[in-house]
Amino acid sequence: MNRKPAEPVPSSPRRIMMIGYERANVIDIAGPLQLFASAREADGRPAYEIELVSAEPGAVLTTSGLVLQANRSIGQVTDADLDGLDTLLVSGGEGSRGAMHDKRLTGFIARAAAHARRTGSICTGAILLAAAGLLKGRRATTHWAYAGTLAARFPDTHVDADAIYVRDGNIWSSAGVTAGMDLALALIEADLGRETALMLARHHVMYLMRPGGQSQFSAELAAQSAEDSRIARVCHHIAENPQAELSVPALARIAAMSERSFARHFTQETGFTPAQFVERARVDAACRALSGEDANFDTIAATTGFGTGERMRRSFLRHLGVTPQRYRERFRTAERPMSHPLSQTSGDIHVQ
Repeated sequence: MNRKPAEPVPSSPRRIMMIGYERANVIDIAGPLQLFASAREADGRPAYEIELVSAEPGAVLTTSGLVLQANRSIGQVTDADLDGLDTLLVSGGEGSRGAMHDKRLTGFIARAAAHARRTGSICTGAILLAAAGLLKGRRATTHWAYAGTLAARFPDTHVDADAIYVRDGNIWSSAGVTAGMDLALALIEADLGRETALMLARHHVMYLMRPGGQSQFSAELAAQSAEDSRIARVCHHIAENPQAELSVPALARIAAMSERSFARHFTQETGFTPAQFVERARVDAACRALSGEDANFDTIAATTGFGTGERMRRSFLRHLGVTPQRYRERFRTAERPMSHPLSQTSGDIHVQ
């Protein structure tokens, strides 16, 4: 298996600065920072030094009602403090819609990004990066529900509404909430290597290191959220029978609708054409099979509706950004026992 080489080991821990503000999402902040806090160098030294910086002095009230105590506010951070900053991260949350208009905050983000080796956003934190002028001409992602808002407000940003996370040069962005932890693992993998990142994923009981190109879409979730009972019935049928005949005529019969009416209602209800939904549901089914079976790829392709291994491979590349073989390798590597314990350090974030 090919492995990305780790970055050269620095003489001191890499500094991670997370930006918080009123009504930020607590998981957007705590999830990624916990992973960084747990990461260790090969010799056991902490790999990262984490810091939460708030937009305003004092505590950070999150959307959950929990209050986080920041190390300091943006007004207390000087240019000298920013020298040597490794990674700047901006959290998301309901408060991002108001924070994007805070010129003092977006100005600080732009200034800190100019010092940092790399900059990233969690969920709607991408809106703040865009407001700071950091996404002009860049490709980025955010939570699917806000992708349209980001694209409309910042038309010079190329928004990928479906990716788990995106890297464009030294700018990284991720989708909603838990995707921020996927982004953190990707950053750790770039610094410390794949084995360390996979070990962290296993330690934190994360099912798998998801590739950045993986779709935010899930057939099961779409089936659960469909309000039209006829469309919901079809979604469930697709998810449970990926190997079946799933053409528009066949699905329209299940919905007891005309083909034209069915296709129109299905797209309105799910946001996907029937063909797009079927392909993604088959990818979901193949992922489950690859995670739990030793069958060869052609057999899995046949039982999940792709027909051939080549068709399955093309769909995986289109929706996940990896081949079925690479997906299986990631899962199998993640299942290996941990070779050494991880630090239980929780970092400098405290709940008041």
